[in-house]
Amino acid sequence: MDRSRPLARRPLVILLTAAALAASGLTALTSAARAADADLARNGGFESALDGWTCTAGAVVNAPVHSGGAALKATPAGADNARCAQTVTVRPDSQYTLSGYVRGTYVYLGASGTGTTDVSTWAQSAPDWQRLTTTFRTGPATTRVTLYTHGWYGTGAYHADDISLTGPGGETGQPPAVPGGLTAGSVTPTGVTLSWSPVSGATGYAVYRDGTRVRTVTGTSTTVTGLTPSTAYAFQVAAVNDAGESARSATVTATTAERPDGGGSGDLPAHALVGYLHASFANGSGYTRLADVPDSWDVIDLAFGEPTTVTSGDIRFERCPVSECPNVESDAEFKAAVKAKQAAGKKVLISIGGQNGQVQLTTTAARDKFVSSVSAIIDEYGLDGLDIDFEGHSLSLNADDTDFKNPKTPVVVNLIAAVKTLKAKYGDDFVLTMAPETFFVQLGYQYYGTGKWGGQDPRAGAYLPVIHALRDDLTLLHVQDYNSGPIMGLDNQYHSMGGADFHIAMTDMLLTGFPVAGDAANVFPPLRPDQVAIGMPASVNAGNGHVSPAEVNKALNCLTKKTDCGSYATHGTWPELRGLMTWSINWDRFANWEFQKNFDAYFG
Repeated sequence: MDRSRPLARRPLVILLTAAALAASGLTALTSAARAADADLARNGGFESALDGWTCTAGAVVNAPVHSGGAALKATPAGADNARCAQTVTVRPDSQYTLSGYVRGTYVYLGASGTGTTDVSTWAQSAPDWQRLTTTFRTGPATTRVTLYTHGWYGTGAYHADDISLTGPGGETGQPPAVPGGLTAGSVTPTGVTLSWSPVSGATGYAVYRDGTRVRTVTGTSTTVTGLTPSTAYAFQVAAVNDAGESARSATVTATTAERPDGGGSGDLPAHALVGYLHASFANGSGYTRLADVPDSWDVIDLAFGEPTTVTSGDIRFERCPVSECPNVESDAEFKAAVKAKQAAGKKVLISIGGQNGQVQLTTTAARDKFVSSVSAIIDEYGLDGLDIDFEGHSLSLNADDTDFKNPKTPVVVNLIAAVKTLKAKYGDDFVLTMAPETFFVQLGYQYYGTGKWGGQDPRAGAYLPVIHALRDDLTLLHVQDYNSGPIMGLDNQYHSMGGADFHIAMTDMLLTGFPVAGDAANVFPPLRPDQVAIGMPASVNAGNGHVSPAEVNKALNCLTKKTDCGSYATHGTWPELRGLMTWSINWDRFANWEFQKNFDAYFG
């Protein structure tokens, strides 16, 4: 933790000079210099709610306050330190004073992006309002600085009020020059990668597709997704800063690639319905025979294949016993039902893991046993592929494993190698799907593994290296948008289950890509929309996070048509979004097929 530095002793000559100036009525600063100083913090007293501030876990309260009628209250929880921040415009090579009043245990006030030395000050214990103050000088090219306050993990709520930044106001100046060097790089059936030359003084770049602004980025490259295969598009880019936007660049055109005939698509319909079938157990939803699953279901995941022990890698698929499932079909009937589904164009997969099936491939021996045992299940029942549903503590990252593109942790490396071996064995027709929880994927936007300073949950973002390494082999990723805590989206706001907003924000992250652990130089690339389905509970009995058919349709409308988006602004429109996944087929049958009927009605 940062600690405030003690005041340095001042030379006697400086003190005498200051005294002489005061005695003669002079000041060390001219009146013109003082007039240039202003309070640059927006809504520093929080009188206008959180206007101007971005907070992970903050709210405005009416008491206690230092002045006025409002103050900030923010509560750290888990791996979140309840940071609130805002970015202000400043002048290069200028002096600034940051101050504010705080109360609570371990409260920090600081500034980042100064271009010189970033500063912070803190109070270890402030039972009543205490003033914090620090100073900094901006760098020769610095025009924007971020102010922030935060608490500390597990120490309770803190309060802040009357935050100010005094110094010369920033000059907006002129819009930046027009970007040059715009080129189109790699293309896929649904995306085009663009890059261009940097522009001095630009704080971001607006990207245009066929004359329509589709996104704004801070770097000098991006991948525009959500495109139609075998289609020509025209792109331009403009540079932006606080003064406005430049004219648009010269136009470049690019034609998307043809849709692959195989390549992991699994020959699925344009919009697919995916569901888990309780094949090895019964619960309150009752047992459903495979032959009785309606034709609407395009991918059927048999739940579950589980290991003999957590680290053995030896996966077994035991069908539900008659004592538990009186109406269970025979093995011969079950295998006949698999063939009948496949003849109708459906895919039947073995899903490995689930809530109770912890799988940790800690050794190469476990890796090899995983390959042989999963192959045996696929061959025994004539299945189309594999669904990876690792939950709980199956995947976590070692402390030195910080780069999702180059993983080191054995359980991650061995899983990737095992799946690649299975893919190579069964060829292009092998269907590979994954069903991670949000904790293992979207949470990676904020936290990855134990973090730079340790102390974080090592499972945070742990699926990202698996998804990334297998993205060329991946048929579908359907993250479980249920049984989830609040997750921060690309708008830097937390989103919670219970409505379309959560599904929109979580899916937008997969289709747009995101910096891992906030590192702009380490971005998880977007997936193709035909590789993504949204995971939802089939009914209120199936899991936390169930939403009504109306909310399901709002999410689909926003992501595929950019209508019904509510307060969240997506970064694109993806009509080729593959579809929906649900837990489970059994629970949907229990609820009179509400989920399936809504899917059929929406996609026709």
